Amino acid sequence: MEPRRKGILLIVGAALLWSTGGIGIKAIADSALKVTFYRSLFAAVALMLFLGRGVWARRQWKSTTAFIIAIISYGGCLTSFVIATKWTTAANAIFLQYAGVVWVLLFSPLVVREPMRTRDAVAITVAFSGMALFFVGRFEAHGMAGNAMALLSSVFFASLILVLRREQRAAQAAVTWGNVVCALAVLPFVAHDLALTPRSFAVLAFLGIFQIAIAYVLFVRGLAFVTATQASLTGMLEPVSNPVWVFLFLGEKPSVFAIAGALVVLAAIAGHTLAGEPAMDLPAPD
Repeated sequence: MEPRRKGILLIVGAALLWSTGGIGIKAIADSALKVTFYRSLFAAVALMLFLGRGVWARRQWKSTTAFIIAIISYGGCLTSFVIATKWTTAANAIFLQYAGVVWVLLFSPLVVREPMRTRDAVAITVAFSGMALFFVGRFEAHGMAGNAMALLSSVFFASLILVLRREQRAAQAAVTWGNVVCALAVLPFVAHDLALTPRSFAVLAFLGIFQIAIAYVLFVRGLAFVTATQASLTGMLEPVSNPVWVFLFLGEKPSVFAIAGALVVLAAIAGHTLAGEPAMDLPAPD
């Protein structure tokens, strides 16, 4: 399979797994920090099992500035998004987090030396227009603190994409240790109440293993073959997929606006993908 196409398919898989996060977080009553702790704990264990000795290799985990930034960005993205989802609507949290796509577009020329093309800006503008349609009637003004956390999450999200794109050899290790650091940082705040109901355990195990660990393995591998802008644009399948899960598990039918918005976003992604040039041929992460 052509490398760029393989990379896009891997990121599509990651986005679909990420999209289960909102409904999972909303499905349990546990606090945001408790969800963050257990989700990162399960993810860290799963990643260490999936990646094996590669996580411990010296050439991957040496303390470079970029590696440290990746860990901080990863932990910040996870924590702020969970808090945002608890404090505001899932739609608000996801929509505002994906403002990070704009940061990626703006800073790619500086951080990863990927030029900003007109087609990149057009595709992202069209995609955001589709997302605006997608959330008509759902995007609510209340929960401003949650909205602010979601915007903060967008900054961490963009920083993570850019640094993982730049530091391919350390990407998988950065994600793994990002979960470890995130869990340890949150532990003091939840240590007084670590009990879980069977329902919470099942949901958090799913979120950690599938929605985080497997998703990020796919994302990191896919990021080796596409530009940061293409990766972040393809990742917009995440908010598009959310109402599908809501429909399947909660029976909530998407509105006509949501369907129209989803089609616009998909068209923007497809158009950019078909028109794009292959990214620089980098080796896949070990």
